[in-house]
Amino acid sequence: MVSSLSEWFWNERLWFPEGLGWADLEDKDGRVYAKASDLWVVLPIALAFLVIRQIFERLVATPLAAVMGVKEKVRLIVSHNPTLESFYCNTTKNPSQSSIDSLCKQTGCSERQVQRWFRRRRNQDRPSLLKKFKEASWRFTFYLLAFIAGLAALIDKPWLYDFKEMWQGFPILTLLPSQYWYYMIELGFYVSLIFSVASDVKRKDFKEQMVHHMATIFLISFSWCVNYIRAGTLIMLLHDSSDYLLESAKIFIYAGWRNTSNYVFFLFAAVFIFTRLYIFPFYIIYSTYIYPMTMYSPFFGYYFLNFLMMVLQCLHIFWAILILRMAVRFLSSDEKVEDERSDKEETDESGEEEEWEEKKGAVQNGHAAHNNHRKTE
Repeated sequence: MVSSLSEWFWNERLWFPEGLGWADLEDKDGRVYAKASDLWVVLPIALAFLVIRQIFERLVATPLAAVMGVKEKVRLIVSHNPTLESFYCNTTKNPSQSSIDSLCKQTGCSERQVQRWFRRRRNQDRPSLLKKFKEASWRFTFYLLAFIAGLAALIDKPWLYDFKEMWQGFPILTLLPSQYWYYMIELGFYVSLIFSVASDVKRKDFKEQMVHHMATIFLISFSWCVNYIRAGTLIMLLHDSSDYLLESAKIFIYAGWRNTSNYVFFLFAAVFIFTRLYIFPFYIIYSTYIYPMTMYSPFFGYYFLNFLMMVLQCLHIFWAILILRMAVRFLSSDEKVEDERSDKEETDESGEEEEWEEKKGAVQNGHAAHNNHRKTE
């Protein structure tokens, strides 16, 4: 059954235009082509990224946080209460009013005490500011280097300037060393993000991020296997062009550099909207949807590629709406820009009473309770 399924899956009629197939992608005369077996190297690369990330966060990001003045808030530790802890861990972190009333009877605490306990307990589980700073620093470094490397690999390629060139000679397109490493490193990084999802900061758009990562991995892998490499390199370059700006805006937010983070955010918003809502649909998707049909009859691989492209585009629209909402709110009220797109954690905001308690705790610990740094979480 497995062999039959494999034979069906790799049927060349699914992935290639009529008259072309896997035999056309066999290495010969010194010409090398992409192969599905090449993708096994992605796993050790992903594991290497996990190790490099730990080293980077310890030796680079942590000292950088100290230099930029990243400061942690004082967080009060909740008193041990087995009943409340069991409810928090096994039922919900946000109890309803009826649940609070029941817990009050079980513990002998007042309603206010139970509410305060859950609020502080949720706060206790929040990722620290340093953790978020280190994660943003790591992603900023990768996206920036990936964008520079991708631009260097494509700057002299004709399909960077004329998208019709993506399909000239398809699928018999020779694999270049720069394309090989660009693909393997990008794919290895996204696989490493899947591996580290349990320890990374869980954000409001966690589900959308996971769909994005999975769609990206499928798109990169699929484009590699059927030699859509020229289109794949353009898509990766386009995405990397704005991602490092978002991560740099986060870095400045966590460091409390409000004005700098706002300027970088608006630059990111402009680049994101231009690349994801203009270049991607009207040039990249247009070239993958229209140009192949001028040379070949429709085939399954053609439809599957464009389906994955549309999944990415739907996510682009979703994030663009969040970005525009942030921009409009900031322009209308002069508020601090917060990363509603991907950096708002799934925890309740602390109430005024807890903020006062934190200030009091800071004074008791020997620190002045001046509010020189605006809230960034």
